[in-house]
Amino acid sequence: MKRKRFTEEQIIAVLPEHEAGAKAGDLARMHGVSEATLYNWKAKYGGMDVSDAKRLKALEDENAKLKKLLADQMLEAAALKELLSKKW
Repeated sequence: MKRKRFTEEQIIAVLPEHEAGAKAGDLARMHGVSEATLYNWKAKYGGMDVSDAKRLKALEDENAKLKKLLADQMLEAAALKELLSKKW
């Protein structure tokens, strides 16, 4: 079975239904996800607007890019340090 990927807009549209009193099991069945997924969405996106979720996604992407750049720099520095520590 192929896993369905929900957008932030879709997730944020589902959460008010849960807050309005819909049972988690019924809501999960209706949208084709597990109850645990609903609770994870609530923990991550609860109380957010669509614009907030898009900003969060942009910040997460930027953070991942910066972590990769830092890792590359650290690897390069370690290689240079190793090269300079060898005796010729």
